[in-house]
Amino acid sequence: MDLRRLPAIQLALLLTLSAIALSSVHAQTAAVEATPPLENRFPTSRWESTIKGFEKADLEQPPAPHSILFIGSSSIRMWDVATSFPGLSVINRGFGGSHIADSTAFVDRIVVPYRPRQIVFYAGDNDINSGIPPRVMRDHFKAFVQKVHQKLPEVPIIYISIKTCHNRIKVLPQMEAANHLVKEYCETSPLLTFLDVDTPMRGTNNLPRKELFLDDQLHLNKEGYALWNQLLRPLLTPEP
Repeated sequence: MDLRRLPAIQLALLLTLSAIALSSVHAQTAAVEATPPLENRFPTSRWESTIKGFEKADLEQPPAPHSILFIGSSSIRMWDVATSFPGLSVINRGFGGSHIADSTAFVDRIVVPYRPRQIVFYAGDNDINSGIPPRVMRDHFKAFVQKVHQKLPEVPIIYISIKTCHNRIKVLPQMEAANHLVKEYCETSPLLTFLDVDTPMRGTNNLPRKELFLDDQLHLNKEGYALWNQLLRPLLTPEP
């Protein structure tokens, strides 16, 4: 385009629009650069004292080898797995508020040493609630699986689906999308099982059943865990 042949008004308008577009690109670039990396926003180092507590407990009372390992966020931490699954040797290594990447960061300290015969994993709703996109959350679970299988290549892993809840109803679509993506990933390996707990936890209106949660409408109550026990028990490997 020969700018010299444009009328002055059109030329001024063109230059103004170009300046606006360039300013928008610069603003978007600055926004991306200003977003801190995931590891800086949610540093795994914040769990160091918790992990040391697990290690101290292991020294004082070593868990049975080849137990079933439960690991993940608060839904695992608050689960009385020993009472829920009598006759099975189990280890609970849940730490509330954690993201998937936190469990991955400590695989060498709170997964590998136990040589578990099976892993039950629940995490992801904190990720989604923190603004992590569903595909990124799925990729974080992939990273967890890959790190575990580097050291324990034959251990089966059960992923318990994200439980939608009224406390986080604003991100329900993202949680549903994340569940779908993780389910698809689990179908790629015989060592991975996707346990859908969310569907049975929905009511007739397809919303989370409030009677399965504590007053905070985030964490499970006894009825909620009873349902999880019922759904999970058939998938757990018996004692060798």
